[in-house]
Amino acid sequence: MGQDRIDFAALGPPLALLAPEASVTVDSAVCFLEGPAEDDRGNLYFSDIAGNRILRRAPDGTVSTFREPSGRANGNTFDAQGRLISCEGTEQGLDGGRRVVRTDLSTGAVEVLTDRFNGRRYNSPNDVVVDPSGRVWFTDPYYGEHRAILEQDAEAVYRIDPDGSVCRVLSQPMIERPNGLAISPDGQTLYVVDSHSRPGGNRTIWAFDLDDVGSPSNRRLVVDFGSGRGGDGMRLDLDGHLWVAAGIARPRHGGESDAVPAGVYVFTPDGEPIGRIPIPEDVVTNLAFGGPGRRTLFVTAGRTVYRLPVSVSGYALWPPAR
Repeated sequence: MGQDRIDFAALGPPLALLAPEASVTVDSAVCFLEGPAEDDRGNLYFSDIAGNRILRRAPDGTVSTFREPSGRANGNTFDAQGRLISCEGTEQGLDGGRRVVRTDLSTGAVEVLTDRFNGRRYNSPNDVVVDPSGRVWFTDPYYGEHRAILEQDAEAVYRIDPDGSVCRVLSQPMIERPNGLAISPDGQTLYVVDSHSRPGGNRTIWAFDLDDVGSPSNRRLVVDFGSGRGGDGMRLDLDGHLWVAAGIARPRHGGESDAVPAGVYVFTPDGEPIGRIPIPEDVVTNLAFGGPGRRTLFVTAGRTVYRLPVSVSGYALWPPAR
């Protein structure tokens, strides 16, 4: 006799064989991808925070190690001269650099742009963007448990001016825990993801006006993700739409719900939703535009880099659209 067809979707856990109230939790992570950025030759650079390395995917799809150890590098971007700027943090390991560095790809030389503010080490530099005036902006939150290591009195947004001076431009209570950030193509609007994991914490995107010297003002709410996992990395296209990596497949703690499914969310500059691109991973971390005309969207999510053709051109200082 043949076996009756099994309804696999209806199967529950084998409770008699499990410890009471048992649940599956992460034991160790060997790969956690973040911070994609493409150069003028079509090489995609992205961070593996858990692996403490920066990887490089060549145009033919070959993946190699660009830098190891990476200082727990997280966000990456290119400036207008084609130099790779990276945030070195402390996520997935306390041995991170806690600084922002710039790499000349033609020579391999690495320059420290900043490793301290007012003589104190940063928390965990997370994401970075360069504006049309050459100023480098980065976020410095802390998502770890070892708060005794912290030297700064705030989780903040900083600006590095072309002369090398550093200014803290946003802090609590204006921003609770800054994460991803982006600047509009005209350099006049700063967008900041505010993402705190505590129950009732901010899961929002704020917009600020920028004046000629780079001072933000006129904070306004663009998106509120409510109780779900809010935004992480963010990029803009040439029309000013916000493309935001956000959401989660399974909530990780009591301060987080499943109200925001994992994906890339697209909004108008005023926060009107245009749509969601589902991504089949637990955690969607970041994204970047690349390829000919910058019409390919690359998405980092947990263990995988995804790609998707799009019909609009993404915004980036570098490389020039090809």
